[in-house]
Amino acid sequence: MSKIHRNLLAAVVLLASLQVGPVFAQSSTESEPLPKSFASTVSSAVVDKTETLINNAMQLIGVRYRWGGNTPQSGLDCSGFVRYVFNDTFGFLLPRKSAQMSKVGLEIGKEELRPGDLVFFNTMRHAFSHVGIYVGDNKFIHAPSRGKSIRVDDMTKVYWEKRYNGARRVENSTGFDVMSEEQRQQLLLDFQERLEKTGRL
Repeated sequence: MSKIHRNLLAAVVLLASLQVGPVFAQSSTESEPLPKSFASTVSSAVVDKTETLINNAMQLIGVRYRWGGNTPQSGLDCSGFVRYVFNDTFGFLLPRKSAQMSKVGLEIGKEELRPGDLVFFNTMRHAFSHVGIYVGDNKFIHAPSRGKSIRVDDMTKVYWEKRYNGARRVENSTGFDVMSEEQRQQLLLDFQERLEKTGRL
């Protein structure tokens, strides 16, 4: 990993650790406060997961774009990249298409973005046609398009700012626990349909 990538990763981890605190402040009640050791342990786990996710994504910088690609060896498209990183990090499969991913997890506002969140864009004249992983400081990592490779881009650039569609947070280790029953059933149907058509997920 280059010095630039290491520095970006360090900034992301710092940002993630700074944003964990308010979660505990909001969830504590007027009864007994959470033990410091408990908060520290959970904070550390969140930071570790975020660091691993972003690090796994950064390792793929330079992998060529390939429409429909599912592995680094064959090349990856935007949703294939996100799906591969989440599966490699957490061991669960997100839906294959970016539009399907836009229905998984919790919808969050732009001001709530944290490293590891999914960010969506309209790059093909229809909503949620592109997806990437937010890495902090208004940057996201993604597989852009044909002829290009996985890279980090700035969401404040005019091109991305105009096409931003929203963000989702998938922060549960099972993936399925953050979905509604309807979303879960639709995802299973999508998987079944893909298996029948292609023989693979």
